[in-house]
Order: sequence, then structure tokens, then C-alpha cells
Amino acid sequence: MLRKKTFLEVSVLKIKKVGIIANIEKDNIAVFTAKLKKWLEDRRLKVLLEANIAVAVGTAGFEIGNLASRVDLIAVLGGDGTMLRTARHVAPHPVPIVGINMGTFGYLTEVNLNETYAAFELILKGDFTTEKRMMLDVKVSRDKKIIGAGIVLNDVVINRGNLSRIVELETSVNDQHLTTYKSDGLIISTPTGSTAYCLSAGGPIVFPGKDLIIINPICPHTLTNRPVIFPESSVLGITVWSKESGATVTLDGQESYRLSSGDVISVRKSKHFTRLVLSPHRSYWEILRSKLGWGSIPSGAGKGKNAPRTKHQ
Repeated sequence: MLRKKTFLEVSVLKIKKVGIIANIEKDNIAVFTAKLKKWLEDRRLKVLLEANIAVAVGTAGFEIGNLASRVDLIAVLGGDGTMLRTARHVAPHPVPIVGINMGTFGYLTEVNLNETYAAFELILKGDFTTEKRMMLDVKVSRDKKIIGAGIVLNDVVINRGNLSRIVELETSVNDQHLTTYKSDGLIISTPTGSTAYCLSAGGPIVFPGKDLIIINPICPHTLTNRPVIFPESSVLGITVWSKESGATVTLDGQESYRLSSGDVISVRKSKHFTRLVLSPHRSYWEILRSKLGWGSIPSGAGKGKNAPRTKHQ
């Protein structure tokens, strides 16, 4: 059942096959994966493993794209980096993804490690909600020839790299000139990515279910160059002008291209999206408060019968 004009979906999906993708560099990841696999199989589900973790567990595995086409749900064991890698490969197959946080910090991995089995009990009953997250298509062109392309869930980052000088980034929106940023770089972010590098560079926090594109200059020479939020229909074009070599463009922090002066980066909303399974235990706002340390309560709380109360009191 899809709520009218909303980014939230209440699941009616019957889970029969589960794929597991894991960060094999995490401590005890093979042991945890094997336990989760057995737990799911004991409940008569078929479990498929991504190739890397399958080797660690000692069984057969699949490449991510092949895995995504065969399962009803993907469990990602790791952090946000593993989630981003998964989202980019799974994009053509909008299978729901549930992130299990195996680290200490993560916005995309909504389920804590100690909540894994309780969360799966609810998910297997169909008692879960998914959220559609906007993605961006990126193309890098040189002399009108495409030299790189990709899809991102978080952000596209143009960075001066090891250059000693700032770069000039001539930016247009729907073929209309916006400005030329003279800065250390530029972040083009989705709402999901607004709490990543974009936030560290002074950008706004944007509710992740919205379809918007954020431009945020990194250390701009002109202080009036501030973050700008554009509608989802916008097509951004950024031409890099630099007297030195070394500038780069990075997609979700995982795929990078070296840039030359005159190269053009084109960014637009993708037809693909990521479907995230939301935590059954906490709302987005609770997760945000926890990650950003917004833990304080009103100073008057608990001081009299008319004092404001919070959910946790």
C-alpha cells in the first residue's frame, strides 16, 4: 500500500530470499554473517551472500548486481561506506536495503547491531516501512567526449586536490549561467548526502525523503557564495578552469576521476532510486539527534507539574 504522493511505502512484500552484503574488514564479520545466515535459514528463507563475504564464510557467492536481481531484501552489514557501495550497484534493481551498523557512526545504517534479530522479526512479518531516496546521475566530459559516468546516493565532490591554488568552477543550471565559484571545490549533494561532507562544509540539513539538489561551495573566495537548493528537475553543468593539474571529481567518495582544465561535469536527478528500510525502533529525527549530539532537554523539564515533558521522560 503506497501512501498518496509520499516517499514512504508500507511494505506488503513477502520476504522469501535475503541477500547479505558485508564489509569484510569489520571485526568478526564472518562469524556474525554465518550466524545471521543460519538464523534466517532456520525460518525457511533462502540466503544468498555477496562474493567477498561468501569467501570469508566458506560458501558460494554472487556479484552485487546479480545478487540484487535474485532476492527480495538485502541486508548490509557495515557502515555508510558499505551502504553507498551497495546502493550504487543495486540501483537498477530497487530491492529494499536494510543497513546493520557494524561501526560507531552512520546515518544510512539505521539498525544497531544489538537490534538485528528484533528488527528482522518485524521485517519478516512485513511490519516495516521503506523510504525512496533520490539519486544523481553524473557524467564527466572532455572535448565533448564522456570520460566517466556514475550514479550517487550521497554526493558529487569536485576538489582542487593537491593544487596550491583555488579552482574556478563555472556553474550553470538548465543551461543558464549561475556563477563561477572560486573555491577549494564544490559539493553537489542529494538530501541523503546533506548530513555527510555537505554538512561539514556548512551546508543545510535537508529531510532525506525530499527530491532536491544542493550546491555547496568548499571554502569560497567570495563569502557571499552560499549553499543553494534547487528543484529536482534542475540539470547542473560545472566547467572546471585551472592553470594546474590535480583537480578531481569523486562520486560518493568511492570513484574518482582526474580533471583537466575545460572538463565539464553534468549532474541531474537519476531515474533510479534507493529504497531504504527504516529503523522500526527510531525515527529519522531520533537518529539525527543521536548522531549530532542534540541530546539536551528543556531546562525546566522535571521542575514542577507544568514543566515540558519529552518522549523519554
